Amino acid sequence: MEYVRGGSQQAGLLAQLRDPPGGRDARIMLRALAVDRTGTGLWAASSVLYLTFVTHLSAQQIGVLLGTAGVAGIAGSPLAGRLATRFPVRPLLVGCHLLRLVTLTLVLLCTRFEALLVVVAVTYLGDRAAKTLEMLFATRAAGERRAAYQALSRSAANAGYGLGAGLAAIGLAAGTTEAYRALILGNALSFLVAAALVWRTGEPGGRVLSAGLAAPPVRGKGPWRDGGYLRFVLLDIPMNLDDSVLGVGLPLWLVNRTSAPHALVPAFLVINTVLVVLLQLAVSRRAEGPRRAVRAVLLYGLLLFVSCALLAASTGCGTWAAAGALLAAAVLVTMAELMRSVSSWELAVLLAPPDERPAYLGVAGMSQSIQKSAGPPLLTGVVMAAGPAGWLALGVAVAGVAVWQRRCCEQRLRAMEALEPVAGRAG
Repeated sequence: MEYVRGGSQQAGLLAQLRDPPGGRDARIMLRALAVDRTGTGLWAASSVLYLTFVTHLSAQQIGVLLGTAGVAGIAGSPLAGRLATRFPVRPLLVGCHLLRLVTLTLVLLCTRFEALLVVVAVTYLGDRAAKTLEMLFATRAAGERRAAYQALSRSAANAGYGLGAGLAAIGLAAGTTEAYRALILGNALSFLVAAALVWRTGEPGGRVLSAGLAAPPVRGKGPWRDGGYLRFVLLDIPMNLDDSVLGVGLPLWLVNRTSAPHALVPAFLVINTVLVVLLQLAVSRRAEGPRRAVRAVLLYGLLLFVSCALLAASTGCGTWAAAGALLAAAVLVTMAELMRSVSSWELAVLLAPPDERPAYLGVAGMSQSIQKSAGPPLLTGVVMAAGPAGWLALGVAVAGVAVWQRRCCEQRLRAMEALEPVAGRAG
């Protein structure tokens, strides 16, 4: 389906949401994902205030709690991948939704820090496991069009997240204990609805081979003993830093190191949301297949380098010049995110042995979780502490990692293609 420009972009998005790659099951899964992310938006907007004003935790306790939960979330992706090699994806995903329903309900009942630490950590573990299982579902159901499905899923997720944040604003405006509890309960109920929707789908089809990549360079080792794949995953951690740059770096840099008006901070999220919804499908078409996905890696490094350079330059500007530089940086960071969101998963699939994809993709999913834990302290404690030079160093480092990752991916893809004739003769 050709993606059209201009005023027809939203119509094209709606058409593909009605008939996504993977058919009826994929359409139901996209609805489940949107409901899930609506609950996530409620949690993201209200959790810190709930923990502060309802459970009366200190700022230090909240930091420890959320930090520990983030670390626990790292284990969710490989655990989900491992389980998906033994059990069907659909009931596993339903189980993740129900697990989070239970733990969020327990959050409403717990008042002690120690108990909250456990239930929130398990919630985050289930959250990361669910995200990995959603993409495993897409990889199997959408087949060769998984990049298009990934784009649709991001559009649905952003719409759900925005709706959840908007609903949270209503509750936060009330500011009562009952309103905070209602928001947490709303998040819990979103998991129940998502589980019911997932249950209506069928188990996605068996393993889908990628065109031209019938044989892996390594068989039977598993992801933890496959050095080439682990290298890809490790290099992918800094290739997810756009998330922390947008959510942490831009707002804090604006407030602390520039003369730009503070009212611009919400604009960063608005720019990101709007561009993702409008452009994700178009970008996904340019990252489908191994060659395009590899090229997108290099473009990601370039975009993030220029974004960091704009952040570095914004300190020496006047008010409006700084504002323009920061807004331009937000646009470029979002464009980098669009490239990474499709190419990263596409390469994670293509570089994995087809017969062991669930376990491999579970390991690949760790890169985002690790970045979410390590990225914010890296930016605040190292990059921004070094001033403009810190941003330039970060941009150069990420660009260098992009070149390195591209080279490693090309080498592995060539090795897989070289083994294809051998696999054909063996078959």
